[in-house]
Amino acid sequence: MQQHLPLLPVIFPLIIGTLLLLPPIANSLMRQRSVTLLASLVIIALGIWMIQVAHLEGIQLYFLGDWKPPFGILLVLDRTSALMVLLTSLLTLGALLYATGGDDNTGMHFYPLFMFQVAGVNGAFLTGDLFNLFVFFEVLLMASYSLLIHGGGKQRTQAAMHYVVLNLVGSAFFLFALGILYGTLGTLNMADMAARVHHLNPDELALVKTGGLLLLVVFGLKSALLPLQFWLPRTYSAASAPVAALFAIMTKVGIYSILRVHTLIFGPEAGELANLIQPWLWPLSLLTLAIGAVGALASPSLRMLAANLVIISVGTLLIAAAIATPQAIGAALYYLVHSTLVAAALFLLADAIGEQRGKPGDRFVAARRVQQPILLGTAFFVAALSVAGMPPFSGFIGKLMLLQAAGQTSLIASWVWPAILISSLAAIIALSRAGTSLFWRVNNRGNISAEVKPLPLLKLSGIWFLLACSPLMVIFAGSITEYTQLAAEQLFDIQTTLDLILQQGDK
Repeated sequence: MQQHLPLLPVIFPLIIGTLLLLPPIANSLMRQRSVTLLASLVIIALGIWMIQVAHLEGIQLYFLGDWKPPFGILLVLDRTSALMVLLTSLLTLGALLYATGGDDNTGMHFYPLFMFQVAGVNGAFLTGDLFNLFVFFEVLLMASYSLLIHGGGKQRTQAAMHYVVLNLVGSAFFLFALGILYGTLGTLNMADMAARVHHLNPDELALVKTGGLLLLVVFGLKSALLPLQFWLPRTYSAASAPVAALFAIMTKVGIYSILRVHTLIFGPEAGELANLIQPWLWPLSLLTLAIGAVGALASPSLRMLAANLVIISVGTLLIAAAIATPQAIGAALYYLVHSTLVAAALFLLADAIGEQRGKPGDRFVAARRVQQPILLGTAFFVAALSVAGMPPFSGFIGKLMLLQAAGQTSLIASWVWPAILISSLAAIIALSRAGTSLFWRVNNRGNISAEVKPLPLLKLSGIWFLLACSPLMVIFAGSITEYTQLAAEQLFDIQTTLDLILQQGDK
């Protein structure tokens, strides 16, 4: 069974999603909930198994149809891809727990679409081929189009239209990049491409450079890199709460693709194309961090604030990618896990608070008191401290590790330290304002309406499940940081990866 392990996180959600479309499961919402929650637990178990195998036994390869590189479909399980699959599975369970509280019955095929998106995300993390990365992008995007509009409404329809158009443009650029790279290198297998970039004439170098920079545009759009970040706040704030929580992993797919593709193919060992994107990534990542901080301070609602905090995390992670050292990437992987889970919890929390405040929702205006101030207030306090990077939560450890990695060079530190610290201060100010408005600004009709019901236990469990990951990441910080550091070193051990994959192709 272990030899098929790299395929299971992709094929299993696809099978479950298909079964959910068939009677008698499709005819019963309770059956759909039960099957999907059980499936999410299975995917978590697969993620834990993948972590153990990748950590103890090294890189695992899976050749669909037994077609060896550079032909056919290759899946690569290493420490980084295993970590991302486990992160996706944890995020999925938290979002699904919240959805079962009633958000799943506002439209059709919620759970099948959820599973299809999980399959696409996992495939993007595991593929070792650029064309199949495009395919998995399309799988997750098609599911996300429908999930975004789930429940209907003018705001969601407008956001979905913008989201669809932008991603169709991104897909077109992706195909242009693939055509250029395949025409010059003769392959789209990432390992094979990395081996061939050393043997190009000047004309081919220019074409491959163009293709590599086009990939940066595509991945920058997915990850919300400035100036391609404008779609994110509106899209995430318009989506239903569990969908927005799942979407917290979407920007990380773009960041992961930048780390994987531009480290393996255009990394430090790529000859004349070495570190291709670094001159572009440095200013854009710093500006992304700045625009995220400004957006957080200007946010009119908790959903919009959470969306802008996602942009801050994107800028922080891309600064680590610009530093491009194993220490910085190790810190980034830890911070990536933390920021994804806490941002998802904030989206769920914004919806829960909005439900209990009535018509004003989660906007920062006076409204009636929430019915569960202790539960929701404590959850908000934990989320705010964690996302702002305050001790003793995981955000503090992630940012501290990144500051230490930047401190290796005084010039880098002079840019990175102020950017990260000022953006953290902006997040603290924005979250303090949000907490004051949501829990203390009560209007004269501050009595709790009899129509407002306490938050269902499943919704609370979804929020607290995601929030609990932050202190757990602190308790087990030693083991987790050791793993992320080894994962980063494996990413930069390019020759070992090439030897393993290409030698399999010669057999």
